[in-house]
Amino acid sequence: MITKTARYIAVVAIAVCALYALPASAQNTFEQAITKKFDSLWIAKSMSTVQTALGPNDAATGMMVPPGWGGSGTAVFGGLSGTYPEEYRDNKLDLIASAGFCAGDPVKYVNFAASVNMTSPRHLTNFSGNFIVSRQLSTGNSISAGALQVFASAQHSDAPAPTYYIAYSHAVQWLPSLTPGCSALSYTIGVGNGRFLDKSPDDIAAGKGKYATAVFGSVSYEIIKHTNVSAEWDGQNLGVSLTTRPFVKSPFSIGLGADNLTRYTGNRTSMVFSVGYPLSLTK
Repeated sequence: MITKTARYIAVVAIAVCALYALPASAQNTFEQAITKKFDSLWIAKSMSTVQTALGPNDAATGMMVPPGWGGSGTAVFGGLSGTYPEEYRDNKLDLIASAGFCAGDPVKYVNFAASVNMTSPRHLTNFSGNFIVSRQLSTGNSISAGALQVFASAQHSDAPAPTYYIAYSHAVQWLPSLTPGCSALSYTIGVGNGRFLDKSPDDIAAGKGKYATAVFGSVSYEIIKHTNVSAEWDGQNLGVSLTTRPFVKSPFSIGLGADNLTRYTGNRTSMVFSVGYPLSLTK
């Protein structure tokens, strides 16, 4: 049965979608300063351009909640995520893979991202979809709205109904990162149903109630260049994560974390991991 890992991969899919997209050549310097830094996994591609705004850090700003930042330009991406041990299962590793694309200018219009989840990678079965729209509002501010785990199998998922959410992210402008054009501190706040609101059948059976908070959020800080530490409330429990882009010239991203740090949901603390890689198609 699929548990909270499905939410992690949806977050990773959003992040890697935005990792390596390039801005259109017709954009002016101000637009480049924003669009080049549109997501938590952004790479600062131009060191010579004078940046007039700080975007999110160039490593992921979390693993467990969807950011308000979305994609920019056209890119394809893939990711793998997992948690161990799975909640209410003895020593079981829960894996899920995802692949998709994003397209659109979030500064002038919106960016649209779509991805497909494979929630049983061992057997190449159990599919669902994610759809996210994002828009940059102003300097360091962005919102996203999405539908996660659309068309999930009622037979295999503990949350077969889609999850809908809206999120807002801000890159703090007064604390620059070691990477030019990026902020060292950012935060996200959002609200959603489904995975953010409904507790699992196992939680309900354990007497932990039917509903969680629905509200989620995160705070992320750069501890060294290309590496962030984050505290995250995913609507149901507290987690911490360490995310990094280990190769300076590569968009490859790695994340490690611990979830279920409280007894509000779940029956144990779980370790979480994720890897992601995008390929920009923007000329």
